[in-house]
Amino acid sequence: MGLKGKLISETEIKGCKDLFHEMFCEKPHHLPNVVPQTIQAVDLHEGDWEGDEKVVKVIIDEINKEKRLVTFKAFEGHLIEEYKAFKATIHIENEGDNNLVIWTIEYEKQNEDIPEPFSYLQLATNLTKDVDTHHVNQ
Repeated sequence: MGLKGKLISETEIKGCKDLFHEMFCEKPHHLPNVVPQTIQAVDLHEGDWEGDEKVVKVIIDEINKEKRLVTFKAFEGHLIEEYKAFKATIHIENEGDNNLVIWTIEYEKQNEDIPEPFSYLQLATNLTKDVDTHHVNQ
């Protein structure tokens, strides 16, 4: 495979798509309370509002409330040691009666020895399921 790539995951959710989008768009600082096994801290450094511990600093690159889309770009931490560029987009769509959470990870590896970021896509999928379970059980 080349240095650049894109991975996509789709997960159906049972909870409210608007609440789910709001969690990532307006309330990411609530994630450590909802999924403490996955996210230990979210700190806001600028703007309006760690198995093996990993530290990743991201910026929210784009928010589109109408399309229920949020894009994060990594700029510091473990990801940048392996990837020159790493962008994750979460998008919520309706397909009939189903609400789908679609994660898209676009990346550029530092070199050919770096693996594709399948583990990060799995992390995003697990995070989706955990946040959905939290919302359904509320």
